[in-house]
Amino acid sequence: MTRTAWVEIDRSALRHNLAVARRHADGARVIAVIKANGYGHGLTRVAEQLRDADAFAVASVDEALRLRKAGFDHPIVLFAGVLDAEELALIADRDIEPVIHHRSQVELLARANLSSRFRVWLKLDTGMHRLGLDEEEFIRSYNELKKLSDVVSDIRLLSHLANADDRGDPLTERQLARFDAVTGGLCRQRSIANSGGLMGWPESAFEWVRPGLMLYGVSPFGDALGADLDLRPVMAFKTRVISIKALRAGDRVGYGGHFTAPADMRMAVIAAGYGDGYPRHVDPATEVLLNGAPARIIGRVSMDLICLDLSGHDDAKLGDEVTLWGPGLPVETVAAHAGTIPYELLCQVAERVRVHEL
Repeated sequence: MTRTAWVEIDRSALRHNLAVARRHADGARVIAVIKANGYGHGLTRVAEQLRDADAFAVASVDEALRLRKAGFDHPIVLFAGVLDAEELALIADRDIEPVIHHRSQVELLARANLSSRFRVWLKLDTGMHRLGLDEEEFIRSYNELKKLSDVVSDIRLLSHLANADDRGDPLTERQLARFDAVTGGLCRQRSIANSGGLMGWPESAFEWVRPGLMLYGVSPFGDALGADLDLRPVMAFKTRVISIKALRAGDRVGYGGHFTAPADMRMAVIAAGYGDGYPRHVDPATEVLLNGAPARIIGRVSMDLICLDLSGHDDAKLGDEVTLWGPGLPVETVAAHAGTIPYELLCQVAERVRVHEL
């Protein structure tokens, strides 16, 4: 017997959300961020629907090579760059553009003994203090890369916004000003805007933008939902009712007996749990949609099963459809109940969950 839980992937929503990104980009070219297996939606599945993007971005060499093997010929930006000569050789002649964020990567290119020439992205740390070079190292590295014309065919410049999801945080303005001041006289092929920057800070567009989360229909802002921004959810996570039980007042439900029936009541058990990627630590107010209407989760989420209060669902029966998140129940809402972010929920949907493409 196969697992009952499944996800539905709305391919048209991906294309719609890319069009929204283009509207906000105001003429800038679009790098579609499809790392982490397309944010849990399937790397090549997402790439197929985003063919109108000007480039793709991934986190690892493996992801980049999977795209090439699948026949995608877009330029691919490799966010983490390469670690050693072996990885550099793997991306040679494949139009994969490594990000240079550490001095060792400049030195690696200087020692390279390959016939290939690489377009590279040099990363400036403008305030996130994660990957990227400080201003002095950045200028030094830029000048050294310019001299490596037998290895480096073109240099583009980028940085990353640390808190663009908070439209009231002045850090973003400071990062943008610093990025422009340092890079403006060097190059006019620059990128700093992620989804939050693109939708909340129009001046962040520069020449290239890098939408990620918004492509999957999710708001990058904590005070808005995707629907508020004309984004359409791409993933719907669903399952079915596999059992209905009658509880008596005082019956305790699930591991640890964290829920006690306050009166005689009916309960449904659905085939989904943290083994499928649904968050275990949701709060007691968390709901799903049972036949399109809210139903409250009771007891602990277990590996394979979740229990629901059937109050108000007198007609519920075996096989009824349950939406864990998707249209009508935004993943942003579920993430808030779980004390996490939508990125995590989308990326952790388990391999055993079946995928249906719409």
